[in-house]
Amino acid sequence: MDDVSGLDQTPAPEGTLAQNILHFARALRAAGLPVGPGAVLDAVRAVEIAGVRHRSDFRATLEAVFVNKREHLVVFDAAFRMFWKRRGFLEKLIAMMSPLAEPQQEEQQKANKPEAGSTRVAQALMPQNQPKEIEQEFELDQSFTVSASEVLQKKDFAQMTAEEIAAAVRAIERLDLSDNEVRTRRFMADARGARIDLRRSLRRSLRAGGATIDLARRSPAVRHPPIVAICDISGSMSDYTRVFLHFLHALTNERRQVQTFLFGTRLTNVTRALRYRDPDEALSQCSLEVADWSGGTRIGSCLHRFNRDWSRRVLGQGAIVLLFTDGLEREGTEELAREMERLHKSSRRLIWLNPLLRFDRFEARALGIRAMLPHVDEFRPVHNLSSIAQLCEALSARRPTASIDPKRWLKRAA
Repeated sequence: MDDVSGLDQTPAPEGTLAQNILHFARALRAAGLPVGPGAVLDAVRAVEIAGVRHRSDFRATLEAVFVNKREHLVVFDAAFRMFWKRRGFLEKLIAMMSPLAEPQQEEQQKANKPEAGSTRVAQALMPQNQPKEIEQEFELDQSFTVSASEVLQKKDFAQMTAEEIAAAVRAIERLDLSDNEVRTRRFMADARGARIDLRRSLRRSLRAGGATIDLARRSPAVRHPPIVAICDISGSMSDYTRVFLHFLHALTNERRQVQTFLFGTRLTNVTRALRYRDPDEALSQCSLEVADWSGGTRIGSCLHRFNRDWSRRVLGQGAIVLLFTDGLEREGTEELAREMERLHKSSRRLIWLNPLLRFDRFEARALGIRAMLPHVDEFRPVHNLSSIAQLCEALSARRPTASIDPKRWLKRAA
């Protein structure tokens, strides 16, 4: 018989703690995390084996079980703080499970601005077992009301709930992607072509003994220009980049000539990860490859590395560059302007997508923004489904419209 005297004899987390772990798992699932019954049993068992005595130990145990992707960590942190925020509540539950637990004071909550995922978590933690009010029938005139789909088109990505984000992802998959085509100097067989293909015509005549000549025609070959996306994943951009990656995933599966790079403090190529057919698997692989998600940002140095290591590989054949960032660079604006100029000269069109344009009173006064604007062809907002649909139309257009001309913003800020 095995010797078990050295094992922790912490009693099983039965009763109140096990029930609250179950309710916490349901809240995580409502907030968008893939938490199933098996994960709940694993969490209860993990708490039983770990024998936690502090709040930090309890949080680390639940995180190890419930968090499987890097992008889920932000939602888990917000849910843990909101679910176990009552003073002394968690400590009392741990004391019931382990009488040897040492008391630990609750950390003082600071008045910070709402973090990413807080809206989804707050909605998930709302009481769902309250008695429903008696429904009353009303006759409403809906001639001036707005449908839910129209509201979703205009809603900011950062303010969406878990259900709205899922609906937005489905809407992105149904978008009519760009049909932009570029004529090349090569020719292809075309029965209605304007040019006669003499070589193919002579081959056809030899098959019939040269008695007749069946003229073969050709026309210039067309192709989709490559698209290169360079996306900012810093703390101020992570909510928007996460949804924009779904658009890039759909675009990658529709057109193979799409290259995607993510940058914060370093540059990472995630093109292969986005080629997975399943969007969840693709974004999960992206999170594994990126080590600086929701961190700081160094736009100038990351663009320098792209121009040095990747521009000659991916910017051929008239590539279109989508630069997805807010442009808030505090240092090295001279380097940023130099690298933006080089990137602009290496691409056919450089489109800057900036979520800050969602504000009506936006002005190009930041040094980083003013350093970047002279070297872009288009300056567009991208913060909701409507702006992404407009981007799809812009990728099909050959020339930018006056409304998104970057020179207009420089004149306004002057």
